[in-house]
Amino acid sequence: MSDENKLIIYQVFTRLFGNNNNHCINNGSITENGCGKMADFTAKALGEIKKLGATHIWYTGIIEHATQTDYRRYNIQPDHPAIVKGKAGSPYAVKDYYDVDPDLAKDVPERMKEFENLVQRTHRSGLKVIIDFVPNHVARQYHSDTLPDGTSQLGANDDTNYAFSPYNNFYYIPQSELHGQFDMKGSAAEAYKEFPAKATGNNRFDAYPNINDWYETVKLNYGVDYQNGGTCHFAPTPDTWGKMLDILLFWAGKDIDGFRCDMAEMVPVEFWEWAIPRVKAQYPSLLFIAEVYNPGEYNNYLFRGKFDYLYDKVGLYDTLRNIICGNESATAITRAWQSLGGIEKRMLNFLENHDEQRIASDFFASNPLKAIPALIVSACMNVNPMMIYFGQEFGELGMDSEGFSGRDGRTTIFDYWSVDTIRRWRNGGKFDGKMLTEDQQYLYRIYQRILTLCNEEMAIAQGDFFDLMYANTNGWRFNEHKQYAFLRKFKRELLLFVVNFDHISVDLAINIPSHAFDFLQLPQMDRYKATDLLSGKEETISLLPYKATDVSVGGYSGKILKIKL
Repeated sequence: MSDENKLIIYQVFTRLFGNNNNHCINNGSITENGCGKMADFTAKALGEIKKLGATHIWYTGIIEHATQTDYRRYNIQPDHPAIVKGKAGSPYAVKDYYDVDPDLAKDVPERMKEFENLVQRTHRSGLKVIIDFVPNHVARQYHSDTLPDGTSQLGANDDTNYAFSPYNNFYYIPQSELHGQFDMKGSAAEAYKEFPAKATGNNRFDAYPNINDWYETVKLNYGVDYQNGGTCHFAPTPDTWGKMLDILLFWAGKDIDGFRCDMAEMVPVEFWEWAIPRVKAQYPSLLFIAEVYNPGEYNNYLFRGKFDYLYDKVGLYDTLRNIICGNESATAITRAWQSLGGIEKRMLNFLENHDEQRIASDFFASNPLKAIPALIVSACMNVNPMMIYFGQEFGELGMDSEGFSGRDGRTTIFDYWSVDTIRRWRNGGKFDGKMLTEDQQYLYRIYQRILTLCNEEMAIAQGDFFDLMYANTNGWRFNEHKQYAFLRKFKRELLLFVVNFDHISVDLAINIPSHAFDFLQLPQMDRYKATDLLSGKEETISLLPYKATDVSVGGYSGKILKIKL
């Protein structure tokens, strides 16, 4: 795959994908509810994911994490149920950085081999592989049963008499037992004991984490003394840095293509500045994507921390969500990309992921078609990556009450469960569409069209971008609060994008300013033949700086008009 391709990442929650159980019970065990396996990603399944337009697949939850399922017969130490969220457990409470989660294997002792086979199968399907790297915190009972030679356990050499030491892997509350402000016993015979207490993953430096804290995790120490003004102790290189670099190199050696780095901004940028070049020295094409939420740190993590891409959550995602829900004007899209100050190409766009509510849920849009204009904008306005979350393309509701995860509009990351639309789509591995409703098939076709266009059309994958909104405010045939228009151009191909966030069809008059003709070097013409890439229909439009271009667009819809110059 050439670097000219636009990245289309298909995020899939690995253990939910292949679960065929259509009668899961709330808070059910793996025996009651079942669990998807890596083997469910057959060549057929991967081919279907590629057909959607994906270039990369992010297998979420590969690394072994804390769970309430008992794997003692495979020499995996059990976790105390009180410090595991849900029967299955969160994949962000990693229990062994050097192992694959046993839930995902058909044959547990062969789980690493099954993962290596999955990587090979994915590559054979023409897709690249992204996995999680969770650097900020680990499960409270972290213990690696599969430590490679020459590495040592996290915390093995810590001096627990110190709240902070640059030589320690964890932070401690010396001489204090953990007194969690939650049920510390759960279904166990005895309460969970931790002495001395370790600091909790969300920077909670006391022995009293509560139900709203990331109480199932403990914070890793990268040499920052948070309780003494955040002073940094980076020389000599902190022990944790070396251990985490070893982990990155271990997984890079499994032939993966990228890491999505969880809560990257909770780890000092100096670590990334040190580690990423060391990984890339051996694996130069490996991608690093950062989950970040503080725009003030974007440049720092890109240019100093050496990340390839950052989440665009608080900018474009929040903006588009508000527009879809009728709480913001479409003019805010312009402000969102302009506020990035030139790093737009380094942002990962999305409308769903495992942390966010499903578009079709009652908590977001209810109707998944309402998000089609946002999908066009998110996927097509620049050359940067786009991510979708499995089931989004079918309008997955996320309205189940699964167990630890309640009815919150999200698909659970804590419970053993099955995803209705994915189960219907898979239809036992046949992927024949027979179980999908007409609405689900219709939505899928729109997603497939838009996402495949991203790499079929060079103007989207590589072209220039021009925002038309400044020339279209207060127009009598253009409502800048409900419509958004922009141009993309590559060589002699021009795409005019017009999206309509309103529920009613509109006949629009779009001004294309003379600056656009200069900037994109467009020839002025009274009559151009244009093809709408979404419908395949042809129409004739004008492209002139002194005369508006007439375009009609349906409700919750958009047009991508292609013009050969």
